[in-house]
Amino acid sequence: MGGYPLIAYSIVAAVMSEEIGRVIVSTDSKEIAGISRYYGAQVPFLRPSQYARDKSPDSEWVLHVINWFEESEGWVPEFLVHLRPTTPLREPTVIDSAIVEIRNQPEATSLRSGHLAPESPFKWFVRDNEGYFKGILPEYSSEYLNRPRQFFPDVYIPDGYVDILKTSFIRESGLLHGEKMIGFISPACHEVDTIEDFEFLQFELERKGSPLYNYLKINFPLGE
Repeated sequence: MGGYPLIAYSIVAAVMSEEIGRVIVSTDSKEIAGISRYYGAQVPFLRPSQYARDKSPDSEWVLHVINWFEESEGWVPEFLVHLRPTTPLREPTVIDSAIVEIRNQPEATSLRSGHLAPESPFKWFVRDNEGYFKGILPEYSSEYLNRPRQFFPDVYIPDGYVDILKTSFIRESGLLHGEKMIGFISPACHEVDTIEDFEFLQFELERKGSPLYNYLKINFPLGE
């Protein structure tokens, strides 16, 4: 995107953060490992292939990272800030705000970001076996669903802008997020799941620019 690999944007977002102390990429690919090192990340291990399948859950590689820290370095950081390459356009200051928020809430078990949904799914329908539309919740009649959206709860879309995991909670519970997951409201953003998503983000980058893109152009000029 803009001449740079998607993962470079997540690495640079972490490098530009004032709250992140170390940038590590977990991958099973030697090619991606080399690209990641070039853009400023450490890759002190390769992820085992059994944790890098298409349907591998986050819990597997997270536990692998925690165990690696414990076995290789004799310590485990309290927080892991997870920046997915599929959400490339971020503001480092927003990431820092999320880190400060979870530090200020010691009872929290994790943090996930989400942005306000443009319309409430509580107004949506399911279609029953006879072909009739019904409210998602049984108590929402067809007449009630005609009300303005202001009558319905706000709903937030998880977006991968920033997730923060608390390693002490993971080690004690075996869970990633827990019941006290901070809902961090992020700016509306776009993820890459399809080629159309990628093309839209490319358009947004050309239209609005990005501090990450500016950093990349200065520190990693194209063609050099």
